[in-house]
Amino acid sequence: MPNPTAAMLVIGDEILSGRTRDSNMHHLAGRLTEHGIDLREVRVVADDADAIEQAARALSEAFDHVFTSGGIGPTHDDITAECIARAKGVPIGVRDDARAILQAHYDRQGGTLNDARLRMARIPEGATLIDNPVSAAPGFSLGNIHVMAGVPQIFEAMVAGLLPTLTGGARVESRTIRVERGEGDIAEALGQVASDYPDLSVGSYPFVQKGRFGVNVVVRGSDVDRLEAAMGALKSHFPEAAE
Repeated sequence: MPNPTAAMLVIGDEILSGRTRDSNMHHLAGRLTEHGIDLREVRVVADDADAIEQAARALSEAFDHVFTSGGIGPTHDDITAECIARAKGVPIGVRDDARAILQAHYDRQGGTLNDARLRMARIPEGATLIDNPVSAAPGFSLGNIHVMAGVPQIFEAMVAGLLPTLTGGARVESRTIRVERGEGDIAEALGQVASDYPDLSVGSYPFVQKGRFGVNVVVRGSDVDRLEAAMGALKSHFPEAAE
């Protein structure tokens, strides 16, 4: 059986403006690979309600899972929860269990659960909460959409709690060799290996180091025996290559 598929929806003007460098996609891709879920697409959209809703609906229809980051805080531009509710056609409102989590958190901190912070307890009807051990405000899963914070430390903690609840497939392994030649010199042999092993992903990633061109060849797949066989074929073409 093929692995479940996933997409990521990154939300925020700060990402598109270049003010903030997104690290959540890199983290999620690694964790999904370990869990046997194949990340197939990543989209970045602005803090625009129509854009978020349309992207969430399209990705939800195309993939087994959609993971979002950003836009679930207490400020006016935190509109992700409302957009996901609209995309799924369900109402949204302050939920008692989410309110209780926030109330307990601010009681411990000596803070006040004001109207702005109460926005973070707005949860679409039918959603399941995603625990937030860092700052308490929960994310949620609604159908196959998993809504999480944009702050990397919080996002990573939410992913750690969420993934064990999702069914994964076979873990994808990878092998790499370094070839001190340009891509044009290895393209024919590389294409032959890719053709001989269609069940594996064979990628070439060029680099320039000290004025010399080279390529890192990466082979990915869930069958370790096939991976090793493909690596043997590559080494026969490029005996000088280093792992």
